[in-house]
Amino acid sequence: MEYDYIIVGAGSAGCVLANRLSADSSKSVLLLEAGGRDSNPWIHIPVGYFRTLHNPKTDWCYKSDPDPGLNGRSLDWPRGKVLGGSSSINGLLYIRGQKEDFDYWRQLGNEGWSYDDVLPYFRRAEDQERGADAYHGTGGPLAVTDMRTRRDVCEALIAAAEEIGIPRNDDFNGARQEGAGYFQLTARNGKRCSASTAYLRPVRSRRNLTVQTHALAERLLFDAGDTQRAAGIAFRVGQARREARVRSGGEVILSAGAIGSPQILQLSGIGPGALLQSLEIPVRRDLPGVGESLQDHLQVRSVYEVNVPTLNDEINSPARRIAIGLRYAAARRGPMAMGASQVCIFCRTRPELATPDIQFHFQPLSADKPGLDMHPFSGITMSVCQLRPESRGRIAIRSPDPAAHPAIQPNYLSAPLDRRTVVDGLKVTRKLVDSPALSKFVLREHLPGRDIQSDEQLLEAARNNSQTIYHPTSSCRMGKDSMAVVDPALRVRDMRGLRVVDASAMPAIVSGNTNAPTIMMAEKASDLILNGTP
Repeated sequence: MEYDYIIVGAGSAGCVLANRLSADSSKSVLLLEAGGRDSNPWIHIPVGYFRTLHNPKTDWCYKSDPDPGLNGRSLDWPRGKVLGGSSSINGLLYIRGQKEDFDYWRQLGNEGWSYDDVLPYFRRAEDQERGADAYHGTGGPLAVTDMRTRRDVCEALIAAAEEIGIPRNDDFNGARQEGAGYFQLTARNGKRCSASTAYLRPVRSRRNLTVQTHALAERLLFDAGDTQRAAGIAFRVGQARREARVRSGGEVILSAGAIGSPQILQLSGIGPGALLQSLEIPVRRDLPGVGESLQDHLQVRSVYEVNVPTLNDEINSPARRIAIGLRYAAARRGPMAMGASQVCIFCRTRPELATPDIQFHFQPLSADKPGLDMHPFSGITMSVCQLRPESRGRIAIRSPDPAAHPAIQPNYLSAPLDRRTVVDGLKVTRKLVDSPALSKFVLREHLPGRDIQSDEQLLEAARNNSQTIYHPTSSCRMGKDSMAVVDPALRVRDMRGLRVVDASAMPAIVSGNTNAPTIMMAEKASDLILNGTP
């Protein structure tokens, strides 16, 4: 079992790499995925994330450690465990981030990662429904389409934003990000366009591409004559243990995500020396940054009862639920074709800021937690997250057992700026709700409740009610400082034949949703690999 390229993880990045690297018929490619095939029909229905999140057949079902910043609460951390990875269970929202995010990556010493450098890869990936322009591409694998379903309360929120000085914006991925408008979705003809659908399915018949599902990576293998060169991967399928090796000059590419990639490195003896020694794992390379610098977006949800019907009313009615299903079956439209959120707002909590520092996700529905039963009243949800948190966490294995989940320690709200921004974000939420355009629809604030008024009370409400918005990054971050794990070519420092290509390599979290930037990174990485960066 020898291959020119072994890709570990068939998520957003791994599917891109499998497509691009196997385009050269003279090269053999092995793609390993711990989960199964993406044959569950709920994966391909946009609203199906209600059925795939927290489902152990499609979700790793990680949980964070008790977090002091959240009053000791542990959070569910869903991550895709299926072909397509998290792109098969996410909310389909297509957001790239701000121009300044990528220019900041370049300022940190990462040549080739400025906005001007990465924009061509965003465009190459994209099949934009609106057509091509300076910012968007057509003909790429990833379908990007407009929201099909719109409601009066959604239009009211956009009008409310304009009333408080936030401009309408119909393209958050164009000339500017700031503003209020509708999300675009990674969907085609009313169905999810995951990385597997976009990149993997069209090339599965290539003879030089092998896709192995239910393959749990155990550890990296190394060349006996060159102990710093990755020679392959040991993995198990069921109880069977197998080894796959790369030929001389080939590469092993970790695309297992912000949790899986640092876990595999640590299991292989690459990571913080003290941690590895405490678990009796021989230290092959003491890289203290492996698993460190973890970032995530923390969302704080506000729920309001309104005087117009919302999805709560439709989902809570058996007859209306049947009608929703019939409409989707007939026309691929209606609530089942919706993404996780409808309206997006990027804005600043302070006028002196150069760019937006918070993002709103708006849903014309409400529940105690995504995937749970809807509230019995007509409800809407306003979720706000800080775009550039300063808090940093870590991923650390607890055991040499590759099947054991690692410790996930986000350290939410540990930085003073993060605590200030979460309070300011809740204040902007109320400012939007109290504006003339939206207030006429609102009957009462269900969460956190209008009895919560002071900054201290708002912060405490955030500690008690916030959730991850599913954007972990930077646990194997790119850079040139002592805590960097990979260089600007995404090669693991002081190792050979080994790269990390996924969101864990982001030098800093982007100002928005993370799926589109992860696909961009893999597009660029495929060029780096094919053009011969050893």
